[in-house]
Amino acid sequence: RCILRSHLDYIHPTMKSSISFTLGFAAVGSTSAFNLPSLDTVFKPPASSMKASFLPKDEAELIETISFTRNGKNADLNTQARVLSIVRRMETSAPPSLSLLSDPEEAKILDGDWYLQYTQPSEIEAVTETDDKWVAVEASEGESRIETRQFNARGSVSAGGIRVDTSGNSVAKQSFDISKSRVQNEVKTGIGRVTVGGSFRQSSTVPLRAIAAVDFGKIETKLGVALDISGLFAIRALLKGSKESGWLETTYISENLRIGRGNKGSLFVLTRDRDAVTP
Repeated sequence: RCILRSHLDYIHPTMKSSISFTLGFAAVGSTSAFNLPSLDTVFKPPASSMKASFLPKDEAELIETISFTRNGKNADLNTQARVLSIVRRMETSAPPSLSLLSDPEEAKILDGDWYLQYTQPSEIEAVTETDDKWVAVEASEGESRIETRQFNARGSVSAGGIRVDTSGNSVAKQSFDISKSRVQNEVKTGIGRVTVGGSFRQSSTVPLRAIAAVDFGKIETKLGVALDISGLFAIRALLKGSKESGWLETTYISENLRIGRGNKGSLFVLTRDRDAVTP
């Protein structure tokens, strides 16, 4: 008798046990059999978890937790606390390489388009002080005088002083161009498409932190009128004495998902797949 067995485990974060199936070849006497069970008859994942099922366990759990929160705007304190717990576990167990922003080969994983799926404050009332709490180092970045006043809004972002609600049906997009050291944010709003971008450099004190100098802004209205607001950033830089207006620290990254922390205390979850999270 010869038996070949192969097991496939499907693990879903809401389930306590895994389900496996066996693909078997058997030869007994002159009778042979080949049994391949239908996947549909063994287990059919819920439609809402199909995408998450192909991700590592922590990533799948995070995506499931932030789904149906409208980019964090409808996330209650319990949900926010759970997100912080999952995120902190991911950040400490699989931190990015410190040369992510300095090594062109390593930076390829960051290059390209990412979709903002969730935002919330890095600190909330429901979570008490812990030893492994994420804390920003040199948040003001010395002479850059980066603003560090807490931005406690959920489901929205602030770039170059412009606050945009991201809780609608449109998913905000952030694009990194590593070869040109440029980063750009784009989101559709009620009045039209808002695009803000600028150059970035690696922080000299925090290797995983990209410090941005916003120098470009445009609003393309639904009426077909395009407004160039780049001049506002030039005036802001003149008054402030520095073109650098903010930073984003990458605290976790994989081929599918990225977690970032901002200078105003916000936490961001982005994915490569625009439709990875149910709004």
